Amino acid sequence: MRVEGKVIQWDDAKGYGFIAPSAGGAKIFVHARGFGLRARRPFAGERVSYEVGLDGQGKSRAINVRSLEPKPAPAGPANGSRTPSPTAPRAASAGPASEGAARRASARSSGAFASSASTSASARSAKSTKARGHTGPAGGGSAGNAELWLIPTFASLVLLTHLAWPLPHALWGLYMAMSLATFIVYALDKRAARLGQWRVKEITLHGLAFLCGWPGALLAQHLLRHKRAKPGFRRTFWLSTALNILLFVLLFTPMLSPLLRRSAVV
Repeated sequence: MRVEGKVIQWDDAKGYGFIAPSAGGAKIFVHARGFGLRARRPFAGERVSYEVGLDGQGKSRAINVRSLEPKPAPAGPANGSRTPSPTAPRAASAGPASEGAARRASARSSGAFASSASTSASARSAKSTKARGHTGPAGGGSAGNAELWLIPTFASLVLLTHLAWPLPHALWGLYMAMSLATFIVYALDKRAARLGQWRVKEITLHGLAFLCGWPGALLAQHLLRHKRAKPGFRRTFWLSTALNILLFVLLFTPMLSPLLRRSAVV
């Protein structure tokens, strides 16, 4: 059964209000969903008809609310004719002044847009420069990743050397064990740096790299992003790596034999 009443209170921000029945009685709660889809928002004083329903807590509320107010008139004339605006002559008489004001406003807006575009471009440039600066010193990007090719290159050198001049079987295990140990030490030092604890000395890291652990150190520097932003450390690391490779070549290839024979003759 439909009941007629009037919206006596409406909070548009919260989307609910109250309706007073025309026949008298207690006001009833109504939510915006009770009005369904409609072009006009509810307002206080609007005459409506509704049905009484219950919410989830068993309390009465208005549902299927319909407005009894007359529909608003269309915005323009029905025949499509246009009524001249009383301000048109005034606007026409003020033509030159309004054109000058429009030019000044356009110039100001153009200047503001150019300034905004310049600020945005400089911000993007600074951001990209910062990103390049972050990866550059640390050896990031393609140049940094190229360093990792040294590991398979050295493994190929060891394999070719073994095919030409058989190497001790323990040599492979030595490089793998020292590389794993060096990687773990790098990870512990990275964790200590993050927690502010006691750090591993750099000379220890360089010693492990020289004692066949440089492949693990190189992997740790790239995967853990540790010790890559210190040029002095990196120079010493590459010196340790070069000395280890040179020592391998001298000990396990015939390059040292002529030197030994020459020293024996002397």
